[in-house]
Amino acid sequence: MHMGDGRIWIGTDSGATTSKVGGVDASGEPVSTRLSQRPTDAHKGKDHVLRGWLEAIEAFLAENGRAWDDVGGVGLAIPGPFLAPGVLGQAANLPKDLDGWDVGSDYAARLSAAAGRPIKVTVGNDGNYGGVAEARLVRGDGTGSVLMLAPGSGLGVAYIDDRGLPLDGASLVGMEAGHMPAPLHLLGMPPFSCGCGRDWGCVEAYTTISGLPQLLAVMLERHPEHPLAASPLPIKEKVLSLRTLAQSGDTLATEIFDFQAKALGLHVAALAMAVDPEYVVIGGGLMDPEATTEEFRTRYMRILEETARERLWPAQRKAIKYSQARLGELSQAIGAALVALYSDERR
Repeated sequence: MHMGDGRIWIGTDSGATTSKVGGVDASGEPVSTRLSQRPTDAHKGKDHVLRGWLEAIEAFLAENGRAWDDVGGVGLAIPGPFLAPGVLGQAANLPKDLDGWDVGSDYAARLSAAAGRPIKVTVGNDGNYGGVAEARLVRGDGTGSVLMLAPGSGLGVAYIDDRGLPLDGASLVGMEAGHMPAPLHLLGMPPFSCGCGRDWGCVEAYTTISGLPQLLAVMLERHPEHPLAASPLPIKEKVLSLRTLAQSGDTLATEIFDFQAKALGLHVAALAMAVDPEYVVIGGGLMDPEATTEEFRTRYMRILEETARERLWPAQRKAIKYSQARLGELSQAIGAALVALYSDERR
């Protein structure tokens, strides 16, 4: 451990549209809970992305009265899958020309040049790293395993073991569980296509924003009288209006999110049979207190838990503890920083 040495570990959370920065000290406590983010603009190419990440860290250090001398290491949370450690594969929501990019080596080179000394970079799946941060909160000083699912634009899934580390797998695609096929016979839905290229009905397509256009189309066939059926709005705007409509009592929108909660509950049960977690944490935008009402979140969690409970083993029905994620949009950046810290401790 590095207790009391004043160093910090930085986490970069890179999505396709925005990148966020977080940091932790030697005890694992966040340096700041203020969200620090800026555009990723991944479509502008690798050099632009790297420069943006570096500038974001420099701004974070300045905001928190720190310097490069304080940085013990950096973690990078980025969408998988990966071809090798630090080497990107073709992600569903990143530009195709980033496929095969050794982002870990390139980022380490940029950071090391800025710091004037070698900086180690630990690269991992953004969903996994979000799970690391939330697991630290939910289990405190304990060692219980944690299954986290975060439905947002896509579905991040993570399993965190008793050491606080994510299950990455032999091919670095462990817990890419958003792309497992959904049980369509239980959902009563046709197989939706997914951004990953699969057309077998990925769970992600039934539980997140990415699948809402297809889900809304099916639901409007069942509710042809709904105002959205005749609305001239583009499908994207219709989809983005659903959360607000659900929270104002709209029947169709409520049915859609009830469906998504059921679909995610079925997935929780399937994954729990495989990894048998002590805790299940649900994150993503639907659990964000600034974006949804307590009534909305309570209803969603109730449907999810009831759906999962019916399909769990009897012992699991009593043992599994459910909770909502608490770090919001900071979770993946904080998790990346924590993995960088843990990696440094184990050297």
